Order: sequence, then C-alpha cells, then structure tokens
Amino acid sequence: MIGMRSANPTHPRFSWARSRSARVRPGVWTELALIAIGYGLYSLTRDAVPDHKTAAMHRASSVLHAEHVLHIDIELSVNHALDKITPLIVGMNYYYATLHFLITIGVLVWLYTRQPHVYRQARTVLFLATVTSLIGFYFFALAPPRYLTDHGFIDTVVKHHTWGSWATPDVDSVSNQYAAMPSDHIAWSLWCGIMLYRYAAHRWVRLAGLVYPAFTFTVIVATANHFVADAVGGALTLTAAFTAQHVVHRLRPAGERKPRVPEPASGDATVRMPSVSDTK
Repeated sequence: MIGMRSANPTHPRFSWARSRSARVRPGVWTELALIAIGYGLYSLTRDAVPDHKTAAMHRASSVLHAEHVLHIDIELSVNHALDKITPLIVGMNYYYATLHFLITIGVLVWLYTRQPHVYRQARTVLFLATVTSLIGFYFFALAPPRYLTDHGFIDTVVKHHTWGSWATPDVDSVSNQYAAMPSDHIAWSLWCGIMLYRYAAHRWVRLAGLVYPAFTFTVIVATANHFVADAVGGALTLTAAFTAQHVVHRLRPAGERKPRVPEPASGDATVRMPSVSDTK
C-alpha cells in the first residue's frame, strides 16, 4: 500500500512508545484528580518541612562560600545588575511566582491531548522528580540568598512590593521559606523544555523549550531565590527521575516493550496498487 506517511515509533522522539498500554490515553478525570491530589500533598509536605532557621541560614552561608571557592558565585552580581532595571526585575518576580506552575500544567495538558503515547511516562518522571525534591527539602533545609542581607543580597519582591508572594503579610506562616534545595523551578522547567524539544512539531516551539529553562535559571538567581547549587540540585533530581523511569521501563517483560507500528488514522488516504487479477 501507498499511503500518507505515518510516525515511526522507533524514532528517538517516540522512544517511550513501546507498549500498547502506553498508547492508551488515561481518563481525563482520573488525571485531574491525581494532579490535584498530588499538588495538594506536595504543598502540605513542603510546608510541613521542619523550619530549621538557624541550620538553614548556616547552610546558606556555607553554600555561598563553597561556590566562591569554585568561582561560580554569580548570584550577587546578577541580583544587583538586574535589580537596576525595575520593569525587568518586577516582571521576573511575577514570572517566578506564576509561570512555574502555569507552564508545567500547560505542557502536561499538551502531552495528554497531543502526545498520549508518552504522557504516562512523562507524568511519572515529573512526579518522581517532585517527590525527590521533597526529600531534599526535609533533610537539607536551606535559606535562599535573599535572606543573606549581610552579604548584600536584595530581596527583589520585598523591595518592589510584588503582589502575591512572601512580601504579603503572614505568608511565612503558610509557606516554608527554607525549602530552596533542590530548585523545583529548574527541575520542572527542564522537564518542560525536554518535552517540548523532543515532541513539538514546530521548530520555534522546540527552540522555546531550550530557552525556557535557561531563562528560568536567570530568574531564580536574579531574584535571589536560589543559589546556583540549588539549580544543580534541581537538574540532578530530574536526571534521577528519568533514570528511574528508564530502569522501570527496561524491567518490563520484553513482549510489552516491543515497538508496535500505529494503525493509520481514519482520515488517512491510502492508494492500493492494482493487482494482476484486477486487470482481467
């Protein structure tokens, strides 16, 4: 048969599409419930992390010193340089507080609706990375650079009175301010970037996937919310999540991992070559 060209499941972009179950889109209400419950548990667990202020502040100073020794302590310079551009730093404050969630949810929805063959595995990687970060929050309470005012850091949210974050009264009572290591902003933005780069059809979207985590890194440093070390920690948690997903995938029975060529969509036009019997 000669027909419209269909996607090749053995192509790198379809490396997760190896079983029949992976191609079945899960129920939308089930997924919404899982996301809502997962985020609720994430928020409760993150905010329930012990508020070890003294230890968190001491670790922050130690991290800054270690970065100085390694010559990667760029946080203070970036913080001061971009704070001089008020519209830019205020925009970054809002970016930090909102896009972290909105873009991640948007990519999840896009995968669910347009890339169901990879949705389950991608969602699992994001879940594993988030759980790993919670472990880091619990065992390594760390203050963000904005608390190190004696080192000259500027809390850009407080200075510019940005709405909706820790400048709001009593926010410390509902959000743990010492859960900086690892950076979920980096883990989640890298996840989004990888998904967009691997599975988006348009080149400009794939390029945006590369730019998004890089710009997010600039934002978390400029607003003094994270150290460079926190970003490295976020990248490592995502790497561990991808590794765990890969190991689980390889442990599945060989029959479940055998690639299956997808059936042509109902709208695909096909042309059948005439056989000898048709000419008689």
